[in-house]
Amino acid sequence: MRGILSHNRFNGITGKGQNSLLPFYLVSLLLFTACSVSYKFNGASIDYSKTKTIQINEFPIRASYVWGPMGPLFNNQLKDQFANHTRLIQVKRNGDLKIEGEITQYQQRNKSVSAEGYSAQTELSMTVNVRFTNSVNHNEDFERQFTATSTYETTQTLNAVQEELVMQMTKDICDQIFNATVANW
Repeated sequence: MRGILSHNRFNGITGKGQNSLLPFYLVSLLLFTACSVSYKFNGASIDYSKTKTIQINEFPIRASYVWGPMGPLFNNQLKDQFANHTRLIQVKRNGDLKIEGEITQYQQRNKSVSAEGYSAQTELSMTVNVRFTNSVNHNEDFERQFTATSTYETTQTLNAVQEELVMQMTKDICDQIFNATVANW
């Protein structure tokens, strides 16, 4: 009797039709088991069975205007980008992927003028030339320039904001290089 009461109480709460939900559960189960969605949160699309190593050469500064720490900041950020977002092993030579190039431009220019006729904002830009070689698939090889810019108010001196702006531009360019080489967007 107790089992019958429990069963009736359960049907009373759910209404008539535990059986009417059965097709819904079956279809849902089939959809979840038949479909598989693959997300890569780091954006990399690398076949690690074929591509295991990456060679990232130091990028020398070839720009006429130079800020000393820019070279090491860029080189470290680029290597960290691949170390943190891929399983590729970084090697000194003969990598499956090879990234090399140089920092070709670092400059500033007036971006906007105030009502009084003075510069109100200055734009700082950085350009890097990249040569990418994919030993596994040479169709993906390229040589391309990547540029990033940052703006600062002329009420500030370049010395006061330079490190922060170069770090922002370096991160932006390294993201662009990462996307162009291994993300295949």
